Amino acid sequence: MRLVLALAAFALAGATSFAAETRAGDSRGTDTRGTDTHVTAMLRGLDPATRFDQACGIEAMNRIKKELAQYRPDRAVTDAVSEAKVSGDTMEGSGGAFRSSGKWYQFSFTCKASSDRMKIMSFSYKIGAAIPEAKWDEYGLWH
Repeated sequence: MRLVLALAAFALAGATSFAAETRAGDSRGTDTRGTDTHVTAMLRGLDPATRFDQACGIEAMNRIKKELAQYRPDRAVTDAVSEAKVSGDTMEGSGGAFRSSGKWYQFSFTCKASSDRMKIMSFSYKIGAAIPEAKWDEYGLWH
């Protein structure tokens, strides 16, 4: 499921959370979940498995950015170090990675989505260690 789209840039420019409610007075184009309408349209155009992967990656970036001031993620991959496992509407993984300030960090997560994969119902994560630059090529990460 290795696919990183331009969704990350749209997501970070727009929503504080993929599952967030629309904010009153917000002039940006947002849907009822608080996600930029461009991101929503792009997600709708993806097959459900890819949509799930992208939605969980967007949620990871937005939650980390909002909750941990020392990180400013601009990319996230749910399966960098190891493949995430999907069971029904839940994706779990211990080999995710996100990039912040030019460095990659490993994270584990549990992501539960709606059946259409357009809304994240719950998301939890734990940040791991920085991934050594010598491993970036092996994991398909970039500079």
